[in-house]
Amino acid sequence: MSAPSSTVPPIQLFLDGADRAQIQEFAKDPMIHGFTTNPSLMRKSGVTAYEAFCREIITQTQGKPISFEVFADDLPEMERQAKIIATWGKNLHVKIPVINSRGESTGPLIRRLADAGVPMNITAVFTIEQAYTAAQALKGGPGSLLSVFAGRLADAGHDPVPLIQGCAQICQDLDPKISLLWASTREPYNVLQAAQLGCRVITAPMDVLKKVKGWGTKSGLDLSLDTVRTFKTDSEAAGFKL
Repeated sequence: MSAPSSTVPPIQLFLDGADRAQIQEFAKDPMIHGFTTNPSLMRKSGVTAYEAFCREIITQTQGKPISFEVFADDLPEMERQAKIIATWGKNLHVKIPVINSRGESTGPLIRRLADAGVPMNITAVFTIEQAYTAAQALKGGPGSLLSVFAGRLADAGHDPVPLIQGCAQICQDLDPKISLLWASTREPYNVLQAAQLGCRVITAPMDVLKKVKGWGTKSGLDLSLDTVRTFKTDSEAAGFKL
């Protein structure tokens, strides 16, 4: 793949997190198209009152889409929570994990929610089989997201590219209203990869998105000078001598 150009490729950038200040900042940024979060990110940010936090954040997103996840583990309770969350705003996607903690597929639940008109974000997708099951269940429903955890897959030593390519084809073949989302982003270059592989959305933490926004502002020579100047400053500060 070629090096990134001076502009961000045609893909929607979502902020992944649960920090109020970050969400408020990026809600005003025209380069940022939406938001995702999850129970782990909420806990990390100190959230204890789930509904109160979600309702507060909805008012701060400037109408941009945001995904909130169910936290139940059995399918009937997931369904109950999903239907409640869906009533909180028109810009919501309800996040449903593709399996629960016992490895049971949520495909039947996804189908019922799709039939009920609930926009969803199917999360924690790591296999082509999971993606196909979820996409089949979403088929014909409202516009939804299919989140493939490419970064976490790569962390475990697996090349995520073939999976992303396969998932992109599944979404295209089964229902164009299903948008493939690159999740667990690790570096800015993933934005270019995701766009080239057919993802419509990528969600990333603030530090990654800020670097993407700076694309095209520095040449290779600029980066080289920045690097050696940092070495020089740190060597002097450390008082190194030979």
